[in-house]
Amino acid sequence: MPAPSQPPRVSLPASVMNCAAYSADGERRDIDLDSISDVLDVDDGSFVWVGLYEPDSRVLNKLQEEFGLHDLAIEDARNAHQRPKIETYGNSLFIALHTAQNMEGSINFGETHLFIGPRYLVTVRHGVSSSYGDARARMEREPELLKHGPAAALYVVLDMVVDRLLPIVDEFGNALNALETDIFADEFDKQTVQKLYDLKRELTRLRLAVAPLQDVLSHLARPRADLIDEEMRLYFRDVLDHAVRINENTDTLREMLTAAVNVNLALVTVRQGEVVKRMGAWAALLAVPTLVTGWYGMNFAVMPELQGRWSYPLLAALVAGGVFALYRAFKRSGWL
Repeated sequence: MPAPSQPPRVSLPASVMNCAAYSADGERRDIDLDSISDVLDVDDGSFVWVGLYEPDSRVLNKLQEEFGLHDLAIEDARNAHQRPKIETYGNSLFIALHTAQNMEGSINFGETHLFIGPRYLVTVRHGVSSSYGDARARMEREPELLKHGPAAALYVVLDMVVDRLLPIVDEFGNALNALETDIFADEFDKQTVQKLYDLKRELTRLRLAVAPLQDVLSHLARPRADLIDEEMRLYFRDVLDHAVRINENTDTLREMLTAAVNVNLALVTVRQGEVVKRMGAWAALLAVPTLVTGWYGMNFAVMPELQGRWSYPLLAALVAGGVFALYRAFKRSGWL
């Protein structure tokens, strides 16, 4: 019995990670870029999802031709380092957002640009940004989502972006807890302040990614005809709730880091004050014999008690008594 024939392998440019058409009943069919318009010409409830990573102008121009994307949106997608935003172009949306992920103990930031229309979703990744293959696989495992079309694909992508932020915030909290011992250590360590500064800097960058994401999700959770139906808006509100919680946790950690830096510097100042007090106390103790012996070291013949038999022992006893009295006074005041 002959083996069943396999579908021909689709040839795609290197920057195109995936290009697939999804039917209304959840069936996936890989296609090439030239076939996109053929799929869209048939009004059968299907939609196209194209995933790109740092595409060149040729690929973007091809997608603009196939989907009818706006020139300004294509220009933004071509150039990275866009601010997070959501723009409306006719019956389509353009979304730019920042992503973050933990790689070998350091936080790396990237960008994702999304085009969503009535029958398509295009994701464009720039920089350090993980593949959305897991989001695609999740959608394909849940046929009930596929019936909502591109809005479902957009939801699983944004949900994945937000979910990747949760463990990063938790790691920041763990790092701050680990530094508490160093913050209250008896000795000043410059590395502690450096670590606190690095944590706050990374948290500030994370907040710049999370805070605008709330505006994007708030826009998507509001009624918008033809793109997102009422049921999908419930899903976007759930993602929005997670984003708000992450943003609040980020703000709390930033405040705690600011307090930690201030406490560390205050403790350093207090320790330095203690050292200065001790040095001042010992200097005062040394000043008494220095003053007295300095008088008698001037070699004048008429110095008082210079010829007395008990003058030297008496003078030594007076100096020792004065030093001891000062020592007791400094000890009671806490300077020694």
